Amino acid sequence: MSASWLERLTGPRTPAGYRPGATLARLRHNLGLTDLQSVASFTYREDGPRIEVRERTESHLLMHLVMCEFILCVPAHGQGRLRAELHHTGALRRSGVACRRRGGDQAMFERLDARLAAVHAILMPLDFKRLTIDCQDGQWQVTLEHMGASEVVNRMPALRRYIPLDAEQRKHLWQAFDALEHLLRDL
Repeated sequence: MSASWLERLTGPRTPAGYRPGATLARLRHNLGLTDLQSVASFTYREDGPRIEVRERTESHLLMHLVMCEFILCVPAHGQGRLRAELHHTGALRRSGVACRRRGGDQAMFERLDARLAAVHAILMPLDFKRLTIDCQDGQWQVTLEHMGASEVVNRMPALRRYIPLDAEQRKHLWQAFDALEHLLRDL
């Protein structure tokens, strides 16, 4: 039985013109890695944390975006649930980094927010679109979606543009993951 017209319009589907793995291949080149598939993990130095990267698509009218999500997992010492979201503050210029609780334990959030003050200076120069910190089932998970390492695809006019992850932003990304891993490991 075929899907109804409403299901076809509103249901999950891959965008027209989406090339799975193409953005990751360009990211692999930016990072200087030799093997990075559609879902992969890597370390950026021998004793560094393990980072998973995967593509995420976002559909819009006559266009779509392909973003790369960087995911860091750290074991949690205590039990509890928390979902927090970080974002840059300031209307025209970045003036800071703010943290919002999106669910979970208030006391756990207050401890996390107090500890995040130590890494604000590291997060300020990082160009991220989305940064979430989740704690669930005895594990912290940091998901960072960078502005770079993404692709914009327009259908009309026909345009496909990759936004690279430059060397400076790559350095800030590794510093942020080092600081967040250290912060969450001790929390």
